Amino acid sequence: MSDALSASATLRVSSVESGDGTRAELMLVSPADERAMRAAVLWLPAMGVPARHYLALADDLANQGVAMAIHEWRGIGSSDQRAGRHSDWGYRELLSQDLAASLGAARRQWPGAPLVAGGHSLGGQLAALFAAMHPSSFAGLVLVASGSPFWRMFPRGPLIRIAYSAAPLLAALRGHLPGRWLGFAGNEARGVTVDWARSGRTGRYAARGLDIDLEQGLAQLDLPVLGIRFEDDWLVPPGSLEWLLAKLPLATPTRLVLGAEALDGRPPDHFAWMKAPAAVAGRIAGWLR
Repeated sequence: MSDALSASATLRVSSVESGDGTRAELMLVSPADERAMRAAVLWLPAMGVPARHYLALADDLANQGVAMAIHEWRGIGSSDQRAGRHSDWGYRELLSQDLAASLGAARRQWPGAPLVAGGHSLGGQLAALFAAMHPSSFAGLVLVASGSPFWRMFPRGPLIRIAYSAAPLLAALRGHLPGRWLGFAGNEARGVTVDWARSGRTGRYAARGLDIDLEQGLAQLDLPVLGIRFEDDWLVPPGSLEWLLAKLPLATPTRLVLGAEALDGRPPDHFAWMKAPAAVAGRIAGWLR
């Protein structure tokens, strides 16, 4: 995997163990000259996307003096778990165990660097929730193609509302949400599906079994926030991002909308930017300055 990086970046892969013994690899990408490092980002992938797909973004950030720790979701990529009838988890495990372990590893790797929480799509949402749970741990929040999944924020909202009702039923029937078969996300645990679908139906965040008021935590989060949206991203229309930002009344938001001209002609949609992430990396690095 180090072959995917330029000479300006270095990769260290750390095996991270969560509180319940679950393990996954954390990719730690640093500027080759760490003396020039200005900040670090704890990065959370989109639902079902393996961490390695963000190495190009991490490389572009390293070239601008920003390190990145790329978290791996439980059940995806290097994780030693796979969702199934006898293997289940939800936002509670992702937030309180897996992300806590990655945060600790990132802190040990870069103890003196300002640390920003960030993510793509669902990763941005959970980055906001995790930052709300650990507000003193982060200097900022980055949301890329990320917003609330609340059905009322979408042009075809009623159809999406039906999908949010159907997804938990399908996950219960199959033992997991068969995202690979559906062409959306990965094969997701029943608990993750329930928590995600609830936020889509109600517009509010909660985690089954987590004794924390996540909405109150978001309302008290006082951080600078960068929100990057893409012009043709039907998964994150303008209202979706605004609904999420409205949950952060104390935050200082910066909003950017990128079109094809900013992406060297690539479609300005939910995923195409990942293949040539220099524009996104440049916006993040510029904002961090």
